[in-house]
Amino acid sequence: MDQTATTRTTIRLDGGTASGLEAAGIAMTPPWWTNWALLSDAKRRVLRALHEQFFTAGAQVITAATFRANLRTLQAAGLQDAGLAWMVHAAVGVAQAAQKAAGGPGTHVVASMAPVADCYRPDLVPDDDELRAEHRWLAVELSRSGVDTVLIETMNTAREARSALEQVQAAGMAGWVSFVCGDEARLLSGEPLADAARAVVADGAAAVMVNCSDPVRTQRCLDVLADVTAAPIGAYPNLEDRDGVNGSWEPKAFGALMATWRDNYGLAFAGGCCGATPEHIAAMTAALEG
Repeated sequence: MDQTATTRTTIRLDGGTASGLEAAGIAMTPPWWTNWALLSDAKRRVLRALHEQFFTAGAQVITAATFRANLRTLQAAGLQDAGLAWMVHAAVGVAQAAQKAAGGPGTHVVASMAPVADCYRPDLVPDDDELRAEHRWLAVELSRSGVDTVLIETMNTAREARSALEQVQAAGMAGWVSFVCGDEARLLSGEPLADAARAVVADGAAAVMVNCSDPVRTQRCLDVLADVTAAPIGAYPNLEDRDGVNGSWEPKAFGALMATWRDNYGLAFAGGCCGATPEHIAAMTAALEG
């Protein structure tokens, strides 16, 4: 995929895969999490249909459901060696099938690479050797599946983001890095987003984004990203009503917000995270194109 996105072109991402699966009746519970959707033909059809709905809504990039297809999660579910890799390839294969059915020209499938432990628990990030080994395994399997770009997302520490990016690049793929932030444009670890963004861009990240933060915190992060890097930037905020923080984001309001961010920050990438439905992406598409 062309990595030279400019302020004149905003690439449309998809919405919340996990929340979409939950809405379709597939529970996001341990030990499988989103991998539940890969365990039978019927559930894979649900996942594929969700991907197709996002394509139909106007998404140009679909993220394969590999967010939880890492060694730590799959081993905790009791899978043996052959099954570990199978889950990765199954997730990518479902997304590729959806692209073939509904994507059309100019669409793309990327893979997700998340924190190996928990995206909201920076205190659980393991040591550097474990990070390298676990991210290397997933990067290699993603490369074997035919993916050329990995969305390294919901990263809560700069250390793990940089480790994941290193392994993605070593496997011959491009890496887009996205951080989850709390208040004052800081990662959940407390590190300034400005420092983390500069670090991953210096390491060769093809884009730097913010995801899974509520829209208010995301906008503060975009203020920072626009100031500290000339690299392509993006955002796909969390729209779930968590503890009364987000309220209710109707699709039209979300679309208007993303168009405003595009105009104010020159977003190279725009989409939604948890709670963002195909209807939200359709409204975003209409607002960005209008």
